[in-house]
Amino acid sequence: MYHITNRGNRRSALFYDDIDRKSYLELLEQTRVLYTFHLHAYCLMTNHIHLQLETTTHHIKHIMKMLRFILCPNFNKRHRLVGHVFQGRYGAELIETKEYQLEVSRYIHLNPVEAEMVSIPKDYRWSSYRAYVTEEGNPHVTSKKILSYFSAPEKVGAVGKAQEL
Repeated sequence: MYHITNRGNRRSALFYDDIDRKSYLELLEQTRVLYTFHLHAYCLMTNHIHLQLETTTHHIKHIMKMLRFILCPNFNKRHRLVGHVFQGRYGAELIETKEYQLEVSRYIHLNPVEAEMVSIPKDYRWSSYRAYVTEEGNPHVTSKKILSYFSAPEKVGAVGKAQEL
């Protein structure tokens, strides 16, 4: 499992609008078809991305190469730009412990709050946070592994009835 980061060239925007964000998520899905992986968390900020990604059969370099190979020409064509879209190589930090998996997930989901884009993470539309706290679901993310580290909450009604007896 890795914490992937990638920043826009010269810290410029990677996402100008919702069309860019939707295109990136579609590209992520296309890449997952070719190079199987599990996406545990993501956040698409204005000028950078965060992915918590677990590889299965392919090395992370192949996954990231595919993402950049398709994204860059499409982005430049759509916005009538030339040159590099990303600032250097992507960052890939290996996540080896359960504690670090949770820390990275928290960091990714709190990124828009820290950047003062929203006051609570649930309000940021372009992250996987809602997949963890609502029943909306998110086709891009598998929350099962991260949620498995927490015990299931007790039902209030059942506890109240037991106490009455």
